[in-house]
Amino acid sequence: MGRTDAEAQHEKEAGVLDMKRLRLLWELRTRGTVTAVAEALTYSTSAVSQQLALLEREAGVPLLRRVGRTLELTAAGEALAAEVEELLAGLERAEAALHRARDEVTGTVRVAAFQTAMLAIVPAAMRHVRERHPALRVEVVQYEPGAALQETWARGFDLVVAEQYPDHATVQFAGLDRRPLTRDPIRLGLPPVGSSDGAFDDASSIADLAALPWVMEPQGAATRHWAEQTCRVAGFEPDVRYETADLQAHVRLIESGNAVALLPGLVHAGARPRMRLLDLPGDPHRTIFTAVRASSSAHPALVAVRAALATGAATLDLA
Repeated sequence: MGRTDAEAQHEKEAGVLDMKRLRLLWELRTRGTVTAVAEALTYSTSAVSQQLALLEREAGVPLLRRVGRTLELTAAGEALAAEVEELLAGLERAEAALHRARDEVTGTVRVAAFQTAMLAIVPAAMRHVRERHPALRVEVVQYEPGAALQETWARGFDLVVAEQYPDHATVQFAGLDRRPLTRDPIRLGLPPVGSSDGAFDDASSIADLAALPWVMEPQGAATRHWAEQTCRVAGFEPDVRYETADLQAHVRLIESGNAVALLPGLVHAGARPRMRLLDLPGDPHRTIFTAVRASSSAHPALVAVRAALATGAATLDLA
């Protein structure tokens, strides 16, 4: 039955707030700009602005203020957005409880994973999911780990496969539940002897590579920071002539005799390396882990995907 005019007027006077509009306020607090909210939710910027204006009228108090060309939350807006965070978490816990009451694992899980995890861990994990949970849909997107952690916290993804390099802490986002998958050895990759002009042939340690060309990931990546620091500890500034986030390109540049690099073991998983691999002092490893929002960690679909990823990681030979 529909609402009467009196009931609608009562709701208006009581300040009933629309959950979808409340979510937009939370998104604005999380992402910072109306444009970023619109891009994340595939809305137009004008639609987001209109819905936020309606929410403000529903609330009856100023929730937003304009500073230059940017909308910022007022104290009341901040307080309301904080409450929305609790509402969203509660909804996730309620949804998980409903799914636990079902006999079959169903739903859609959105996963973000970095390149080498996509190549080495995800394929076996997805096969495991299809075999054990045919009604479960898993969507996987390749994503830079740091950005993926933030996007999972912001509810853009449900689960992230991320990495942490030794002595290099990743950004901590409150409310994310992290679990380790595996430890991945990091070694020095050099061209095979005789594959170039001989410049790399006599190198037997990282200190021997001070004057030789390197390939590294772009500035800002955790791997780049760790690699540069490792070279500096060895007493030199690396000559970075090649920059790419594609580790398969790193491998080709090394194999073809053009560069050296610090490579994680997942790059070689399931294949015989066509390069020389040298151990580094201290036997460094990076940690591969999964993270989900704690409020959704008990959802059967996420439990199933995490178990499948653990199965995929357990089959790797990273010695």
